[in-house]
Amino acid sequence: MRRGKLLTAYIAFAVAGTVLPLVPFVSWVAANGLDVGRFLGDLFVNRISSFFAFDVIVSAVVVILFVIVQAKRDRVGHAWVAIAATLLVGGSSGLPIFLALRERALRS
Repeated sequence: MRRGKLLTAYIAFAVAGTVLPLVPFVSWVAANGLDVGRFLGDLFVNRISSFFAFDVIVSAVVVILFVIVQAKRDRVGHAWVAIAATLLVGGSSGLPIFLALRERALRS
């Protein structure tokens, strides 16, 4: 894939990976407020939701580690944005943001 198209794909995934998870989360907050106890209760309500929750948590930790290591190796500026996106939304947001930043840095 050409570099320009790859950057565009990463940006598109960053938008989708930010918006899609936030829609149900914002709806939940609107209905329940910022009740952390209720949030954790709902998140781990059964085995299948626990499976997805742990998958996302572990993946987010891996994304953050990847961002820290690769940002230093490839001299990627503003990598903190990807870490913040990972912590605030998840890996579906942070990883494509970092990959777009890295792609831009590699072009320079």
